[in-house]
Amino acid sequence: MDLQKWIQFFKWCSILNGSLLVLWTILQLLAPDLIYAIQHPWFPMGRETFDVVNYCMIGLFKFMLLFLNLVPYLSLLILKKQS
Repeated sequence: MDLQKWIQFFKWCSILNGSLLVLWTILQLLAPDLIYAIQHPWFPMGRETFDVVNYCMIGLFKFMLLFLNLVPYLSLLILKKQS
């Protein structure tokens, strides 16, 4: 694959994963009771524990988005500009 295809790949990965992160965060902010009610039958835990786990997973997802999608995308853009 050439450089342009990798740039497009990481661009769309960043867009899709960023959209998922925004959706997840908005749902957690606006409808935390609904999320808990849906997940509770599968993962029985206290509400406080659920909120902490959910918050940590959002942070982990954000970290992975930055370092596995955005950093490679920006690096490839820099490489393209230099060549």
